[in-house]
Amino acid sequence: MSTSPAASVKKVVLAYSGGLDTSIILKWLQDVYQCEVVAFAADLGQGEELDEARVKAQKMGVRDIFIEDLKEEFVRDFVFPMYRANALYEGVYHLGTSIARPLIAQKQIEIARRTGADAVAHGATGKGNDQVRFELAYYALHPDIRVIAPWREWDLTSRDKLFSYAERHGIPVPTDKRGGTPYSMDRNLLHISFEGKVLEDPWQEPDEEMFVLSVSPEQAPDRPQYVEIEFVRGDAVAIDGTSLSPAQLLTRLNQLGGAHGIGRIDLVENRYVGMKSRGVYETPGGTILGVAHRAIESLTLDREVAHLKDELSPRYAALIYNGYWFSPERKLLQTMIDASQEFVSGTVRLKLYKGNVIVVGRKSSQTLFSPAIATFDDDHGSYRQSDADGFIKLNALRMRIAALLRH
Repeated sequence: MSTSPAASVKKVVLAYSGGLDTSIILKWLQDVYQCEVVAFAADLGQGEELDEARVKAQKMGVRDIFIEDLKEEFVRDFVFPMYRANALYEGVYHLGTSIARPLIAQKQIEIARRTGADAVAHGATGKGNDQVRFELAYYALHPDIRVIAPWREWDLTSRDKLFSYAERHGIPVPTDKRGGTPYSMDRNLLHISFEGKVLEDPWQEPDEEMFVLSVSPEQAPDRPQYVEIEFVRGDAVAIDGTSLSPAQLLTRLNQLGGAHGIGRIDLVENRYVGMKSRGVYETPGGTILGVAHRAIESLTLDREVAHLKDELSPRYAALIYNGYWFSPERKLLQTMIDASQEFVSGTVRLKLYKGNVIVVGRKSSQTLFSPAIATFDDDHGSYRQSDADGFIKLNALRMRIAALLRH
């Protein structure tokens, strides 16, 4: 075990879930730093009863325990702004873990200020992206805060050592349905991620029993389900005519998508710290939301605005993935993206069927689609097809000149 650091810490706010890793970290902080630990658990829709986490923390001598329901704030202020940008990391990942970290870090800093804590701590490993996401957010919000990252300090460098430490201190070790150690999971209202076990071999197919939010496409209903999603200024506000809060809406989309086998992704991604990592994700509601948002944008966005957004979306996604939510460049992009959503209002009709989200209709009072202009029938002079002759020749001019001079 590492020795106590030279610089003393009086009070630390720990991002605490009540699970094995953060329970071990809580005890380790008490032993090594000999400081007061404040436990903070964020309810982001992980589907677990956090009162159990409170009881565990109390048994370990923690006096200040904060459990906050952040589901509405999470979807309204973090998930929805990200979906306005159509952000997908490396073209497929819906950033479910990435987008949750800045909110957790923000609340940790708020609690640190409220309780007079001089440090914050997280349970992210020294190999992953989360350590970067947490700590960039901490420093952006509180430049002088002390950060404790146990995985970069202790010698509990294997699961066996962690289990031994837990057993010595009476910390329960969870098991899966087969009695073994479970997959490493991260869950919130947007997604569930899975890592470890057979997933460490990118050739091995995931076990079907691993999945939580969705049935397999093979087991999904044989009849499609239609759903209508209404948008106002780029944000979804209603499903099938029923207005819902942001968290309620995403919850309903998760139910619909999960029932039809939608939103499973098996991905080998490039971590910010330099290595490749294989993960499996379930994002049923987010997958539906992303398809629907692009569909309503197809009606309401100017062509060049839409194409510019498509150029900037990968950059925006990388900023979130790499932990730069509070950076000036992400905020600048968000201002531009939000401005583009002024007229992105209307309704999209989708067909959900065996893992697929199929757009079958869209309408908007702000539409830029004109049947009178687009029709193949007589358009009564609104578009003169003969004008295309000069348009094409002008655009071909540079290529014609090159061909003439070089031949």
